[in-house]
Amino acid sequence: MTNQDISSAVQRLYDTYPFPPEPLLDTPPPGYNWRWNWLAAYNFCTGRKPPKQDIRILDAGCGTGVGTEYLVHLNPEAEVTAIDLSAGALAVAKERCQRSGANRVQFHHLSLYDAGQLPGEFDLINCVGVLHHLPDPKRGIQSLAAKLAPGGLFHIFVYGELGRWEIQLMQKAIALLQGNKRGDYRDGVQIGRQIFNSLPINNRIVKREKERWSMENQRDECFADMYVHPQEIDYNVESLFELIDASGLEFVGFSNPKTWELERLLGKSPELIAQAETLSDRERYRLIELLDPESFTHYEFFLARPPFIKSDWSSDAAILAAIPERNPCMDGWPSKCLFNYDYQIVNLTESEFQFLQACDNNTEKQQTLSEILTGIDLSLEKVRSLLQQQLIILTP
Repeated sequence: MTNQDISSAVQRLYDTYPFPPEPLLDTPPPGYNWRWNWLAAYNFCTGRKPPKQDIRILDAGCGTGVGTEYLVHLNPEAEVTAIDLSAGALAVAKERCQRSGANRVQFHHLSLYDAGQLPGEFDLINCVGVLHHLPDPKRGIQSLAAKLAPGGLFHIFVYGELGRWEIQLMQKAIALLQGNKRGDYRDGVQIGRQIFNSLPINNRIVKREKERWSMENQRDECFADMYVHPQEIDYNVESLFELIDASGLEFVGFSNPKTWELERLLGKSPELIAQAETLSDRERYRLIELLDPESFTHYEFFLARPPFIKSDWSSDAAILAAIPERNPCMDGWPSKCLFNYDYQIVNLTESEFQFLQACDNNTEKQQTLSEILTGIDLSLEKVRSLLQQQLIILTP
């Protein structure tokens, strides 16, 4: 098939099964994804509060607008633009955002390849689950990279081949049984479900489906997106960085750094850890995914356009002169037991809780860390721990 044929096939899939199929709400969506919160994402990437919040955001390949809706509600000063190839998905996205009051968004029926038609540049580009469905992902990432403003962030999610091995097998099996009916997505879903109902319960493909995907795949839209998609490119670390290098942007880091810690796999062998230190970052990433393939169903990461400077808070003078605020991505605040930006449970001491309360009121007061600590018994070491956990955000 030509690239145009592939794009048309992808468009037909999402017109048939608009994705993702999350329900439409008359209120803002619950919770948060910190990767879509400019303040939290910028802090994760740089270690400081962004210099401005009245930014321009592009949701590239918005689908039914689940991410778009969050981008609007989580960034109250931002101007949001969303594009997608599927007119059917865009119609749902527009209704979703209208119903929940996410009214600072402009929708455009555009391919990622045609992002150059949009005016101006964007401070944050969000592209989740889209590049791997393009016939030419490198062209797609280059098209979007050209729209990223200096100092801007590009958040990307693409599939990983090692953790999706069973999915690839099922995709090929369904295609074989469909024969000349390939491209009939409803037929593909029906055949796929018949296969799962017929295979032995100890079959590897069945076991992986039940362990990892079965809850979401109860919905035909999710099943179709996973098993009968007409175009999918799955990556490994080596091919992933070929894609990243093609963008011409700087790799900032993966958004799930703990997964990329070699110590969790080889911590029992200091000799192997020491040996791995001779490897480049990319070689170390490759080693980790080879040793733990099931953990890498996808890659989620940030790129940036220089100039992009990370803050260094190792100096006592620098951190004491900084202005601290509470990270907005917390669930359960105000409480000593809460979920942090990544939905991990945190238990605060009384002094840490008092300090976060002071930081919570500091957006307007603009007190320095030194000034806040005059009334709270908390060491700089503890403050740095809160900073490392991203419970607080500093402004130099």
